[in-house]
Amino acid sequence: MGTLRLITAGESHGPGLTTIVEGLPAGLELDRDVLNADMARRQLGHGRGGRMKIEKDAAEVTAGVRHGRTMGGPVALQVVNRDYANWEERMNPWPVEAEVGEVHLPRPGHADLVGVWKFGHTDVRNVLERASARETAARVAGGGLAKAFLRALGVQVLSHVVQVGPIRSPARPVRPEDFAGVDDDPVRCLDAEASRAMVAHINQQRKANESIGGIFEVRAFGATPGLGSSVSWEERLDGRLAQAVCSIQACKGVAFGDGFDLPAAPGSEAHDEIFYSEDRGYFRETNRAGGLEGGMTTGEPLIIQGALKPIPTLTKPLRSVDISTREPAQALRERTDSSVVPAGGVVAEAMVAFVLADAYRRKFGGDHIDDVREAVRAYEERIGWRR
Repeated sequence: MGTLRLITAGESHGPGLTTIVEGLPAGLELDRDVLNADMARRQLGHGRGGRMKIEKDAAEVTAGVRHGRTMGGPVALQVVNRDYANWEERMNPWPVEAEVGEVHLPRPGHADLVGVWKFGHTDVRNVLERASARETAARVAGGGLAKAFLRALGVQVLSHVVQVGPIRSPARPVRPEDFAGVDDDPVRCLDAEASRAMVAHINQQRKANESIGGIFEVRAFGATPGLGSSVSWEERLDGRLAQAVCSIQACKGVAFGDGFDLPAAPGSEAHDEIFYSEDRGYFRETNRAGGLEGGMTTGEPLIIQGALKPIPTLTKPLRSVDISTREPAQALRERTDSSVVPAGGVVAEAMVAFVLADAYRRKFGGDHIDDVREAVRAYEERIGWRR
């Protein structure tokens, strides 16, 4: 039984980030430009800060790929931090002659204070550098490999922004073709009027020295029914997906399909009735469950929303305590973004793709991508599922 494993390493202002993905089949064709397009997409969005003007992220393959195809072993990717040139003394892996001052001002809402307790540090920077959302660049690199695997099986994973602050995009049917220009929008929103209001809200709150949260939505089209399992809690796919999306920095909630609207609905309006026709096979006319029932994919589009809180690094810092003196102080102030919701959707694509790809590997195995395709084809034929 094949499984995927994704490991990231690296710090926000260190030399770079490393990703290792283990468990991909051999023969999977990769496209360097497509991988790096996702890296660039993570840097998009109105409200991003000065760091995005410095970094031009690209994923350099250092192992596991030859002439554009996977060989069956772990794939290693390297993402260089250009900003390290400005931090070489402060973040050098080895001792330096210069005296480097410690950071003693933890930020409310960040890993800073609990991290220094947990790991026994006196310098908050030893915690914040790894806890930083810069780490998600490595996840997007690894997720790009998972997306390549899914594309080979006919699965697309896409995202858009549905809310920034109190501004929400109106609900609407969404098809794969609707995402064609989403990355050209300043907040990656599919509704032009809502997008303009979101941009205006970000501008207003940025002038007030505030950060802004919101909600992104990931949709996966073409996923085979039966991924995941109903027999064990740890194999339920909604649980795996929720953990993966909630692991994204600043994410505080996950919903599937109609999610938090369902508790207020009567049972007759909460579920997706089942139909059958000779030309379509089994099908649903609604997708309130978001493509998941009993911990398994249903064959309907997978719909996952993630709620991001406003990020905790503020241009007007909140009250905190100096951990060296225990005196009141303002929290650490560093270069920051106003809103990261558009980028959050891109990161969530990577995490959803990884979990889905792992579910395919667990169910279908296969040492070569052709073996996987054949196993998927045979299963879909057995259950009579039609894309």
